[in-house]
Amino acid sequence: MSTGALAIILAQTPFQFTGLRTIGKIVYILDIVMFVTFNILLITRFILRPTAITKSLHTPPEALFFGAYWVSVALVLTCAQIYGVPSCGPWLIKALEICFWIYVACVLVVAVFQYHTLFVAEKLQVSDAMPAWILPIYPFLVLGPLAATLAQSQPQAAAIPILVGGVMFQGLGWMVSIFMYGIYIQRLMGSELPSPPTRPGSFISVGPAGTTVSSRSVAKALSVPLLSSLHRSLIHVSNLTGYTSAGLVQLGNMAQSQIPSDWFGSASTVPVGDVLRILGVISGIFLWLLAFWFFALSLVGVLQGARKMSFTLNWWALIFPNAGLTLAAIQIGNALNSKGIQAVCSAMTILLVIAWIFVALNCIRAAWQGVVLWPGMDDDTNIDD
Repeated sequence: MSTGALAIILAQTPFQFTGLRTIGKIVYILDIVMFVTFNILLITRFILRPTAITKSLHTPPEALFFGAYWVSVALVLTCAQIYGVPSCGPWLIKALEICFWIYVACVLVVAVFQYHTLFVAEKLQVSDAMPAWILPIYPFLVLGPLAATLAQSQPQAAAIPILVGGVMFQGLGWMVSIFMYGIYIQRLMGSELPSPPTRPGSFISVGPAGTTVSSRSVAKALSVPLLSSLHRSLIHVSNLTGYTSAGLVQLGNMAQSQIPSDWFGSASTVPVGDVLRILGVISGIFLWLLAFWFFALSLVGVLQGARKMSFTLNWWALIFPNAGLTLAAIQIGNALNSKGIQAVCSAMTILLVIAWIFVALNCIRAAWQGVVLWPGMDDDTNIDD
């Protein structure tokens, strides 16, 4: 997810230069290679241990992160629009429209039945509330930006349903997240911060939702639970805010060009697209500072425990969540035509690239030394036994 998000940021960051789009394409290709590779490893894991798939979907620390897999799929589709459509024929535009609605159906099934399982079978205690409780609904938080991105090249007949759906799906994700995080924040008020090595996971609160490369672990795919490395991380509600802000601005911008002025009735004299654009931009600005506030809180917590930190998979939360904050800032800067905001966004993009390289090198080093991605070396529960 961090790699896919970085590819999106490289394509949309202001002040593009020659070769930057090529770099973005290379990052996207790397993301596809990683996605396919780890899907193969997941399949191999469940073939070698058939009982692991049932346990995986019923053990909360790992099951809750199943939603993060679908966020990765959304990022692949978003990059296909950004990098693929300009170089391909109209077939890809139609294919992405079909994939969008198939994706919507899949994540809706996941959100309903996974929460049903948690409500009925697991009986989670409020005193044990954790941010991962929101992850089954998490894919809906990237559906707004995905819908707005796809609508750019769709014919109006297809773009309008996608835009309307994007608003609905973003609203579902936002509202459910508020319900869940109200419970979590209540618990957090009386709890301590995570241990310093896992504290970078608090940055998940700044983006959308997402998770880290723990969902793409090589060794974990064959031996230990795949998606639970972050279940003790501190995640706040602004995790949702960054992508919700970006989604609202993007949806508003697309509405201006795709929604006909008489959409609410032939007698309407109000330019509906312009109104929706203004509402989207204002709503995005309204939410962005909340995301930044949680970014600042997370940063203070990380710096406080920096001397006691050793590498964990939580470090990948330095990338993906903050990409949501950056993406929202880019959309706001473009909407306001502010060179100052755009310059700040370019600086944020550079910092994200540096952070990605830093975390990737440390992850490879830690895996080579057997510190992470090995049985017994993570805080996962070994459900494969």
